[in-house]
Amino acid sequence: MPGRLTKLLDPSRINLQVQSTKRTAALNEVARLLAAHPEVANFDGFYNELLARERLDTTYLGNEIALPHARTEHVKGIVLAIGRSDAGIHFENCNQTVRLMFILGTPKSNPTDYLLVVSTLCKILKESANRDALMGATTPDAFIAALTAAEARLTGGA
Repeated sequence: MPGRLTKLLDPSRINLQVQSTKRTAALNEVARLLAAHPEVANFDGFYNELLARERLDTTYLGNEIALPHARTEHVKGIVLAIGRSDAGIHFENCNQTVRLMFILGTPKSNPTDYLLVVSTLCKILKESANRDALMGATTPDAFIAALTAAEARLTGGA
């Protein structure tokens, strides 16, 4: 049985070569992967709330990872897009460089699943071996395989 995080993964929503080096441009580049997602009812509304949340406080987690997110009525279910940058993205609101970004959108009505996904991501990303595997993945499918394996280890699955 795939974990909560694994169910959200789709190779078409993973960009391993983010070109933008500025925060807002990179957020747009990665968030656009969700524009045609069937669970996104209003992409512009979602994106504007994502930017508004990012202006409130940094979503930088440490270890060159950020988790930009929005709890919004503009998505019908949890959505996830992932971006990785070799050059790094400057997050000026915390003066840090981000190389791995997980953009989450979640319905306001479903905070429990959202918190479980965030918790799982944080547990996976705190392990340097998992971060190294994600940074070294050469294709979206390899990235998904590394994340799926990390989640399986976390949950005791195979």
